[in-house]
Amino acid sequence: MNKESILIVEDEEKIVRLLELELGYEGYIIEKAMDGVTALEVYRKGSFDLILLDVMLPGLSGIELLRRIRVKDPYTPVILLTAKGSVEDKVSGLDLGANDYITKPFQMEELLARIRAVLRMSSRPPQQNEQIDLDDWFIAGELKVNDKTREVLRGEHEIELTPKEFDLLLFLLRNKRQVLNREQILEAVWGYDYFGDTNVVDVYIRYIRKKIDFPFDYPLIHTVRGVGYVLKEAK
Repeated sequence: MNKESILIVEDEEKIVRLLELELGYEGYIIEKAMDGVTALEVYRKGSFDLILLDVMLPGLSGIELLRRIRVKDPYTPVILLTAKGSVEDKVSGLDLGANDYITKPFQMEELLARIRAVLRMSSRPPQQNEQIDLDDWFIAGELKVNDKTREVLRGEHEIELTPKEFDLLLFLLRNKRQVLNREQILEAVWGYDYFGDTNVVDVYIRYIRKKIDFPFDYPLIHTVRGVGYVLKEAK
């Protein structure tokens, strides 16, 4: 049975009760909060492996709560619960570092699969006593990424990435000069049982290009039409 702890932040009692029963049955340890202010207090007092976060909350919105969490905690996985058609909330949440989102109403099997995928793919923070050596750096031209410290540098410029953006960039970098199709990227970065839209790969490629390619003289991430993407140094 699972022993991971999940904080449910949701203001609809029926949904909270359903999640509490289903996740408890799956073996997760559950805590809950029904407004943003309470959720922030519960989060600060506890330690959670994952947060299920409704976007529309009384007191403090889910997006603002996510922003406050990410100021000091880039690691705890967050799955947003969003209303159908709330594209702006999804984009804002992903930009702030949400790991995934699911649209309400949702199928419990899909949510459970997404929770498993996010927990499996979430990266732990480096421990203070860990030694950092050259083997932790992945390099392509002037781009350098450290697997343990999660530092991203292009030349002298330090680049801030969300957790999922970092995972995607690191996967491309580990396989530099190899053309990767969307299915390979989805399985490696989101997990084999990810049920979301396959165009999430294209969306995240666009996000990281804006940060590591567009401000600089030449691109490192290239589109291979009809196939996928490849990261390679300039010739």
